[in-house]
Amino acid sequence: MQNILVVDDDPKMRTLLRRCLEGEGFAIHEASSESEVVAALSALTIALIALDLNLGAESGLAIARHVREVSKVPIIMITAKTDVIDRVVGLELGADDYITKPFHPRELVARVRAVLRRAARGTDAVPDRPDHAPEGSPLMFDGLKVYPDRHELYDRQGALVDLTSGDFLLLQVFLDHPKRILSRERIMDLLHGTAWAPFDRTIDNQVARLRRKIERDTARPLLIKTVRGVGYMFAADLERG
Repeated sequence: MQNILVVDDDPKMRTLLRRCLEGEGFAIHEASSESEVVAALSALTIALIALDLNLGAESGLAIARHVREVSKVPIIMITAKTDVIDRVVGLELGADDYITKPFHPRELVARVRAVLRRAARGTDAVPDRPDHAPEGSPLMFDGLKVYPDRHELYDRQGALVDLTSGDFLLLQVFLDHPKRILSRERIMDLLHGTAWAPFDRTIDNQVARLRRKIERDTARPLLIKTVRGVGYMFAADLERG
């Protein structure tokens, strides 16, 4: 049974999330402050954190920042539809997904399972040495190697790149649609289903973060190109190793 940590200062919301997730076979633990999150991470093997960014006296973003400094545990942010800036910052900090209020319990369960599946595929990572690269047929582009089944990306020196599951999901979207112009709306649909808000620009920040990890020169990106007024296009030539 996987442990999920629900972080919210509202007891009613914690109870709602507990009932929703316990019914799906998860073990739910609750926290309402950063100190309680730290204690839970020390005492338990947490598989995922569901973190409400609006905690009143404390900052959910500060908690996310602290968690990411000490752990790679997946984080799903829970935000209000108007909290676009907080959502952007949260994704920049390395959160794996977000869900906006109000949400249907089944959507939360689906997102939790999706993030856990992505995280599980990365748990068997091998040391970042080229002579110990995982077996299987990689996709290669511009000196980089991607192992989609393992959610692993190796850089041009053969070292394993530190990607969050959100980073890899975005990369996978581009790999699945090479040399095709994708609108922001289409990318958000592929990433998050229908759970994006009108005028949501968080995708731009996710693209910028991914570019920092794969482009040779982020000032002049050649792999993920901006299509002005529309969205983005993955322009690299893909080869199968």
